[in-house]
Amino acid sequence: MDLTHLYERAKKAGRGLLQWPVERVNEVLRAVADEAVARTEYILAENARDLARMSPDNPLYDRLKLTAERIQGIASDTRHVAELPSPLGRVLKHTVLPNGLDLKRVSVPFGVIGVIYEARPNVTFDVFSLCLKAGSACVLKGGRDADCSNRAIVEVIHGVLERFGMNPDTLTLLPADREATASLLQARGYVDLLIPRGGRSLIDYVRDNARIPVIETGAGVCHTYFDAGGDLRKGTAIVNNAKTRRVSVCNALDSLLVHESRLADLPALCAPLAESRVRIYADAPALAALDGHYPADLLEAAMDEHYGTEFMDYKMAVRTVASLDEALAHIARFGSGHSECIVTEDAEAAARFQQMVDAACVYVNAPTSFTDGAQFGLGAEIGISTQKLHARGPMALEEITTYKWLVRGDGQVRPK
Repeated sequence: MDLTHLYERAKKAGRGLLQWPVERVNEVLRAVADEAVARTEYILAENARDLARMSPDNPLYDRLKLTAERIQGIASDTRHVAELPSPLGRVLKHTVLPNGLDLKRVSVPFGVIGVIYEARPNVTFDVFSLCLKAGSACVLKGGRDADCSNRAIVEVIHGVLERFGMNPDTLTLLPADREATASLLQARGYVDLLIPRGGRSLIDYVRDNARIPVIETGAGVCHTYFDAGGDLRKGTAIVNNAKTRRVSVCNALDSLLVHESRLADLPALCAPLAESRVRIYADAPALAALDGHYPADLLEAAMDEHYGTEFMDYKMAVRTVASLDEALAHIARFGSGHSECIVTEDAEAAARFQQMVDAACVYVNAPTSFTDGAQFGLGAEIGISTQKLHARGPMALEEITTYKWLVRGDGQVRPK
C-alpha cells in the first residue's frame, strides 16, 4: 500500500504550522472543543456503529464507548490544552563561550508525529490537540474496531481547520487495516516520531519493525504492595479504585502484593472487589486467607502466568510476600515500568519503595489510576511512556517537542 502522498502532505502541513501564532492555535483548539460538543449526536451515532460490532462483555468495549459525558470531558481537556503555555520557543539552555559564540538550546516541534492505537476514539482528539499545540502535524492509524468513530471525529476536526484556513493535512487518518500499519512503520523521511498506544503485542510489533524512532507507551502491569505498616481503610479504597475504576486502561491494577503479617486483613482489603465480580488468582497463603470470605466462584489458585499479566479485565493476581525487599524483587521481575504503588504509614518503607522501584510513576498511598496526563495537570496526554529515552510517564506538550541549538557568532573561526 503506497501512502507516500499522504505522508508528503502531512510533512508539508507540519512545516506550515511554524508560521501560526499560538493565539490562533488556541482559538482553533477551543473551536474544536465547541464543535465536538455541538456534534455530539453525530459522533455518538457513528460510535454506536462501532459498538454494535463488539460484544459488551469484551473488556475493550468500555474503551471504545463514547458518551455525551465523555465527550464533554474530552472537550474540557482540549480547552485545557489551549490554556496551557506553549511548549515551543523555550530557551532550555543559554551560554556564551569564551570565544564569544552565543549558544541557545530552544524547544521546537518534531514536525510529524505518527500514532498507532487501538479501540480508543478519544485518542484522536487528544493526539490532535497536543500535536497542534506542540507545532506538529499528526498521522493517525486507528484500529478497525473504532474506525467509524475516528472518521467522524476527524471530519469534525477537519471542518474546524478549514474554517480557520488551516491545512486539514495537519491531521491525517490512515485506513484502518494492517497494510496501513506496515506502511507507517516504513515512513522514514516523512514521520519523525512514532508512538504506539495499545497492548504489549502491538507495542512489540511496532518496536521490532519500525524504521523510524519509536517511544513505547501503554503496556501496564501495575502492582500495589500492602505493607506491614499499611492503613487498611486507605488500602481498601486504593485497591478497589485502582482495579475497578476502568479495567481496560493501562493504569489499572493487575497484581496485589500483601505482607504476610497482614493476611488477616486481606478479606477486608478485597471485599469491595466482589461487588464488581473481580476474579482473584491467589497464592496458597492468600487463598487460605480469602477462603470463606470471598465468593468461591471468583477465587482461584494462582499460576505462574498470572503474575506479569496485564489483565485489562475484572481479574487480579494476589501474592504474599515476607518483606519489602521481596515485594521489590517481585515488581522488578514482573512489572512493566508503568506505575507501582505502596500502601504504608512507614515513612522509611515508603522512601525505600520510591527509591528502588524502576517505573515511570511510583505512588505512596494513592492508586495507580492517577497516572494520566490530565490528572497530572498536563492537559490531555499522547500516551504513558514506559521507556527511559527522551520521555517517561505521561507524555504531554513538553514531551512531544525536541530542541535545536541556535548559535550566533561575529566572525569567529575554529583554530586548526
